Amino acid sequence: MDTAAAEWTASRGGEPGRRAGHRLGRWMAALLFLGVGVVVGCRVADVDGITPVPQLLAFLPWLLVPTGLGLLVSLFSRWWFGVVWALALLGLLAWYIEPYGKTGLPGGPPLVSFRVLTSNVEFGQATDALVAAVRRERPDIVFVQECEYTCEAGLKEALGTDYPHRAARVAAGSAGSVVLSRFPLDPADGVEGTMAMPGAVADVRGHAVRLQLAHPMPPLPQHVDLWRRELGNLRDFAAESIGGDGRTPVILAGDFNASQDHAAFRRILDAGLRDATRLTGEDRTPSWPARTAPPLGAQIDHVLLSADFSARTARFLDLPDTDHRALLVDVTLHQRR
Repeated sequence: MDTAAAEWTASRGGEPGRRAGHRLGRWMAALLFLGVGVVVGCRVADVDGITPVPQLLAFLPWLLVPTGLGLLVSLFSRWWFGVVWALALLGLLAWYIEPYGKTGLPGGPPLVSFRVLTSNVEFGQATDALVAAVRRERPDIVFVQECEYTCEAGLKEALGTDYPHRAARVAAGSAGSVVLSRFPLDPADGVEGTMAMPGAVADVRGHAVRLQLAHPMPPLPQHVDLWRRELGNLRDFAAESIGGDGRTPVILAGDFNASQDHAAFRRILDAGLRDATRLTGEDRTPSWPARTAPPLGAQIDHVLLSADFSARTARFLDLPDTDHRALLVDVTLHQRR
C-alpha cells in the first residue's frame, strides 16, 4: 500500500509540471506564429510594411523554419489551435514561395543574341575579381554598382580596349555606378536616386536597346521610405519606357536591394518587365549575402527584360571581396509582332 501511495503522489505531482511545460510551449509557439504572421500578412496584403517587415520579407522562404518549429512545439504541447495556425501559415508560405512574374517567349523571330553581366563590387573592393570574370565570361554589356573612383579607373585601364563605350556616374563609396559596353552607347537620362543609376541607349548590331542600371537605397530601418520611393522611381521608368507603340526594348539590371517578395519590386515587374532568372528557373537562387549564399540568402540582384527578349541561361558567379554574387545572363532580342 505504501508503494502504491507513493506512485500516486508522484504522478499527481508531475501533472502541474507537465501543464506548466505545455503552457510555456504554447506561448513560445504563439510568439513564433505572431512574428511570422505579421510578415505573411503583409505579403498577402501586397505591402512591405514597416521595419522589420521589409527586411524579413527578403528571406520569406526561410520563415518556414520558425513556422515548422512552432508546429512541432504545438504538437508536443497538445495545442491543437496552434497546429491549425501553423498549417495555415505553412500553406500561405508555400503559395507565396512560388515564382512571381510573367514568362513566355516573344512572338517574333530572333534578331540578335548577347551577354549581360551585373555586379555589385562593394565599394570597389572586387574590381580585380570583376575584371577577371569579365575576361573569362566575355559579356557584351556590364552593369557595375558601388564603383568608386579607383574602381572606375581600374576598369578603364584593364577593359578600356574591349569595352570602349561607357555610361558612368562616378562617386565615392557606394554611390558610383558604371555601364560598360562593347556596343556604341548614346546618352540617356538615368533614374533619380541617392546612389547613381545611369542610363544609355545601346546600338546592338543595328538595334536600339535602352539600358538602365538599378541601385536604389537598401531598406535600412531609417531609410525604408527612401528605399520604397526609389524603387517607385524604377517602376515609373519601366512603365514609361515600355508603354507606347514606338518603345525601345529595355534592360534594367543591377542591385535592386529587393526580392520578388517585396511589393515595391513586384510593381516593377507588373509594369511589363520579366526577371531573367524567372525565365531560366533560377528565381530562388540567392545572390546576397555572398558569404552564406547559395544555401542561405536572398536574390536581390536582377536582370529585368522587356517582353522583346528571351533568356537562355542565367548564372550566378562567386567573386571574392564583395558581398554580392554577380549575375550573368544570355539574352536574345526578338522582332516585335
